[in-house]
Amino acid sequence: MQDIIKEIEKEQIEGKEVTAFNVGDTIKVHANIVEGNRSRIQVFEGLVIKKQGGSNRATFTVRKTSNGIGVERTWPLYSPTIDHIDVVRRGKVRRAKLNYIRNRVGKATRVKELVK
Repeated sequence: MQDIIKEIEKEQIEGKEVTAFNVGDTIKVHANIVEGNRSRIQVFEGLVIKKQGGSNRATFTVRKTSNGIGVERTWPLYSPTIDHIDVVRRGKVRRAKLNYIRNRVGKATRVKELVK
């Protein structure tokens, strides 16, 4: 049974290319928003605080501050509503999940940039 599920999941993600990004990176997610009979692309720019799951069930969470209020949004990695993802800057972090960022305000939320 597990083999059948893995085969189906593998077929669903074939041919879909996703930009490589990690936790700590600042990214722009270009998402399709449908309002009535019109469709538009909305950009959500923020810090990736976690990635979880595997294969076609993988999700990622992006956090930004909008008018002084923290806003988080979680997307499936292979979602058809995501047009594309741009990496703005690479971050240097030592954690897999940056939940501590939620308790920080202002300059304390900064993440060092990864320089190669």
